[in-house]
Amino acid sequence: MKLLLDTHLLLWAAGTPKRLSAATRKMIESADNTLCFSVASIWEVVIKRGLGRPDFQVDANLLRRGLLDNGYAELLITGAHVLAMEGLPSIHKDPFDRLLVAQATAEGMTLLTADSNVALYPGPIRKV
Repeated sequence: MKLLLDTHLLLWAAGTPKRLSAATRKMIESADNTLCFSVASIWEVVIKRGLGRPDFQVDANLLRRGLLDNGYAELLITGAHVLAMEGLPSIHKDPFDRLLVAQATAEGMTLLTADSNVALYPGPIRKV
């Protein structure tokens, strides 16, 4: 199964894996799953770190390099992903989260999230 991790899960997996549940760690470690991260997550880290958000104090270059070195596939943002956002219900206002939902839907991936609001979207989304 292709798994797209949301930004917080990526940060936790990279920096504080103990924040992930045992079931989530098992999914991430399973050779049966392909792990993916979106360029939108790297963009979000850059923006929110620049704003001084304490939960985003990671070097985006190091995060990206670490994800790639650990076998994660990088999902680029396409016009089709952006257009897929137009059809999403107004459940969540964060544009980064909305883009992740649209990407997962368009690509047929399962989006893993810790955000209860994101998990309300229809489609291949799993709250962990």
